[in-house]
Amino acid sequence: MSTSAIQQIRDQVQHELHGAVTIVVLGASGDLAKKKTYPALFGLFKNGFLPSNTHIVGYARTKMTHDQYLERVTQYIKLGTEEDKAKLNAFKQVTSYQSGQYDQAESWIALNQAIEQSEQDRQLQPAQRNRVYYMALPPSVFIPVAQGIKQHVYNATAINRLVVEKPFGMDTESSNELGDALGALFKEEEIYRIDHYLGKEMVKNVMNLRFANIFFAHAWDRQFIDNVQITFKEPFGTEGRGGYFDDFGIIRDVMQNHLLQVLTLIAMERPISTDSEAIRDEKVKVLKCIRPIKLDNALLGQYVGDLDGKKPGYLDDDSLKNKESQTPTFAALALFIENERWEGVPFVLKAGKALNEAKVEVRIQFKNVAGNLYDDTARNELVIRIQPKESVYMKFNSKQPGLSYQTIQTDLDLSYHDRYTDLAIPDAYESLILDVLRNDHSNFVRDDELEASWKIFTPLLHAIDDPKQHLPLVTYPYGSRGPQELNAFVEKFGYDRSNSDAYTWPRQSMAPQQNKL
Repeated sequence: MSTSAIQQIRDQVQHELHGAVTIVVLGASGDLAKKKTYPALFGLFKNGFLPSNTHIVGYARTKMTHDQYLERVTQYIKLGTEEDKAKLNAFKQVTSYQSGQYDQAESWIALNQAIEQSEQDRQLQPAQRNRVYYMALPPSVFIPVAQGIKQHVYNATAINRLVVEKPFGMDTESSNELGDALGALFKEEEIYRIDHYLGKEMVKNVMNLRFANIFFAHAWDRQFIDNVQITFKEPFGTEGRGGYFDDFGIIRDVMQNHLLQVLTLIAMERPISTDSEAIRDEKVKVLKCIRPIKLDNALLGQYVGDLDGKKPGYLDDDSLKNKESQTPTFAALALFIENERWEGVPFVLKAGKALNEAKVEVRIQFKNVAGNLYDDTARNELVIRIQPKESVYMKFNSKQPGLSYQTIQTDLDLSYHDRYTDLAIPDAYESLILDVLRNDHSNFVRDDELEASWKIFTPLLHAIDDPKQHLPLVTYPYGSRGPQELNAFVEKFGYDRSNSDAYTWPRQSMAPQQNKL
């Protein structure tokens, strides 16, 4: 990013918040806070993106000394240079800790007094006494915490912003209940429902790819695209978190939120502007065009121990109470968007734990060339690699180098770490907290967007949760590519691997034994 662009962002934050803010991290003693929230805040502090007069207050039930608090919240901050160490020491000077309960008025009053004392010590004017409340908390305390903030900590004379972490409910009904409770306390423009996938570099790049390149714009519909696959793969299982995971399953954990958000960016119409509400309006329109998922369009799986007997199966997790659990750890779901652009094009969402690699990507497969002159050519594909190794590459057909006129599959490849020198992609949380400070809602979930997304998944989730329905649940070994049934499932929805066996990304050998003339 150019120096002028960086300074422009700094100036925008400074202007938006009148040069001052108090950031309250609720749940400061928890894993999310120490692993994600505080490292993100330090990244913003280090690079000068926080307002010049910022104070960070940690709040949790755990009783800690100031030194214990600092040790806990800085243990996951990575330091590369001596300058980073000096910045960390400065960061420690702008944060403090307050312990208290989530359901007691006295605790909230004490927190407010601590914030007011900090604001006085920093000599803030009334318009500078802005407050951001980051709820790094389990959903069970969302409502009492929001009530405590509004009744005792909210500052009616300045800016207030509430950041809420997923999960936003378990189905349509519970999500609406949570939404109504929060909506009764805070205005919609004060609420930032954070889905960290919307802060990832390649997800934020989807709109630029689509709407700033004319050669994509004219091929982005059912006339040219055969199917779209959005894939999430984790190489580890629940690893002691089975008790927590069993209440949610893979669909609630990553598909109803992360992957569906990616789908909306791939499928939405061009917004009238880059204004946050214009973007979210188009995302909602797409979601309203998707029918609830049919059972016939779902493949559900659960991992078992690996073939070597070294890795346990899901049901072997010691933290799992229900040893007959039917909770899916893998799912492949086909969604259809019933509008003029996408009628008949399957969007296949795939997600699983305990698979063979870590990968998140979007794979857009185009249709076969009509009246093709060349036999045995593979389909074109546009691949957006979200993580790891951020990249965009287009698979296309070309003449094989050398004397042969055989057609082979190759690619046009933009791999970020090869193309850009001195590249440092910020963590998604860093990017999203900066958006909160800038008052940019583009990468946050709106209330009507949340309701529309739950309506797509709720019937399927209720069927999975109902033990009387006995939905088919296939198994797959820990460390595999997933269930054996997956290939047939994606082929059923149009994915064609024909004539692409020799292709490898990002490099391909042209040795004679691999490419005979």
